[in-house]
Amino acid sequence: MDHGTVRRAHADDAAEVLRLRQMMLESMGRGPTAADWQNASLPELRKRLADQDGDFAVFVAEHPSLAGRLGTMAAGTVDYRIGNPVSPLGNRGHVFGVVTAPDARRAGGARACTEALLDWFRERGVRQVDLGASAEAEPLYTSLGFTRRPDPAMRLDLF
Repeated sequence: MDHGTVRRAHADDAAEVLRLRQMMLESMGRGPTAADWQNASLPELRKRLADQDGDFAVFVAEHPSLAGRLGTMAAGTVDYRIGNPVSPLGNRGHVFGVVTAPDARRAGGARACTEALLDWFRERGVRQVDLGASAEAEPLYTSLGFTRRPDPAMRLDLF
């Protein structure tokens, strides 16, 4: 799959993006916490996908054998952090949703979509991009230049 077959997702892709997101969550052993999470997410996702100038983007590739279905996606956001010597503008990229449907794997979709997302980050002046990688996906990200870091990350769930 070449970079040319990848496109930026638009509002009409929202339901398919959520379908792929669910596949990713299930593959990580994280099913939905609410039965209707996709219905609750759909309006906001449509709005964000429609905003082509915003700080959120999803790049997609059509499923190679199922017309009207997406086979792969790569999603990311640009966050502002106070600038530092490595990133004076303070723009930090975060990749959080790369997934390929099981029957669409090994066609180059994840690489092509992720490369398109990285180009989108570059266009926005992002100099650092973070992601969490599964063991299965780590070789792809390593081949794109990502490196493992010791991360003292912590999280607080507010709800």
